[in-house]
Amino acid sequence: MAGDHLVLPRDDPLNQPDPVTGYLELGLRLGRHVDGLVDAYYGPAELSARVAAEPLRPPAALAERAGTLIAALDGGAGGEDLDPTRRRWLRAQLEGLHTTARRLAGEIIPYAEEVERCYGVRPTPRPEDELAAAHARVEELLPGTGSLAERFIAWREGHAIDPGMIEPAVRSLAEDFRERTERLFGLPEGEHVDWELVTDRPWSGFNHYLGGLRSRVAINTDLPVLSLSLGQLVAHEAYPGHHTEHTRKEVGLVRRRGHLEETIFLVGTPQCLLAEGLADLGLEVLLGEHPEPVLAEHFRVLGIRYDAEVVAAVAEATEVLGAVRGNAAWLLHELRRDPEEVVAYLERWALLPRARAAKAVEFLTDPTWRAYVSCYVEGLPRCRAFVGGDPARFERLLTEQLLPSDLVT
Repeated sequence: MAGDHLVLPRDDPLNQPDPVTGYLELGLRLGRHVDGLVDAYYGPAELSARVAAEPLRPPAALAERAGTLIAALDGGAGGEDLDPTRRRWLRAQLEGLHTTARRLAGEIIPYAEEVERCYGVRPTPRPEDELAAAHARVEELLPGTGSLAERFIAWREGHAIDPGMIEPAVRSLAEDFRERTERLFGLPEGEHVDWELVTDRPWSGFNHYLGGLRSRVAINTDLPVLSLSLGQLVAHEAYPGHHTEHTRKEVGLVRRRGHLEETIFLVGTPQCLLAEGLADLGLEVLLGEHPEPVLAEHFRVLGIRYDAEVVAAVAEATEVLGAVRGNAAWLLHELRRDPEEVVAYLERWALLPRARAAKAVEFLTDPTWRAYVSCYVEGLPRCRAFVGGDPARFERLLTEQLLPSDLVT
């Protein structure tokens, strides 16, 4: 689509910055320094072409530019074009980019402050006694010989999907979830998702939003894909998660209301926490608190192992263990622990095999993603509390410009 239906606002002189155009430029310029920072862009093609052709701007200059744009917003730049909600949202996004530019320029920013300035929440490590209580519950659910970790890993990895069955399973789940999403929320006419299997990535799945209501979703097969998590992955990346949010906002905010700031999606900004939180909540919104019976039927038809009753019980018992990733990030970046020590921590408390623990640390030490885990750990409980089981409130997450502070009910 490449922004052919979009019109770039007036020029953006440094002394009188248009905040929306300035925000798009700043994001694109920072994206030339940090691979993956620009998660998606389908805005004005002439703007991205101009930024790509200009000399690389040093991070210190981009930090100064971010500060100028924030001050301009605070001074009333944008006039009647920016209502208070839109102004708040744009300012918070710029604060995240300002923080990223400062880090790139060499400024030392404490990890907790970085997360708060980028994502709008302050990370809080989960006490280990809560993790130990979860372990005790799993002990009861998975009796047998060997250590708890050995039993849990054997049970979990026993749900690996034969590589040749991954695509049929994804197709089956996606078709079902799409129909349910259409019934609950509606989908723009012409939206479409293409799926692909990839390797050598730090994440398990990724939505590449292309604009024009189209996504390409990649599933990483570096490690075995498990039936335990595939339903969550499909809902998260597509229906009613990232793809649904992107398409709804492209139609509702960009095309109908001219909010060009929504044509770029940037890592290191509060929009990521909302996006990951709602995407993680998506399966629950579609299928209820216990989606296992529906998932089991999909896998049964395909001959894929899925012990629905045990899966449900273990999922409930181990939900708190998702916070171990946040603890691991805290150890790495706040307490400066050795990565090997953190791999061992994940093996112990998240009950992960070494390969999966090492993959998690790879994600947490990637320069682009080091603080991103807070979007999952902090995003899901906030979005769940905001929605409160009401699909209409989930639809607000899909369609409105909200901030993490708006999720406090």
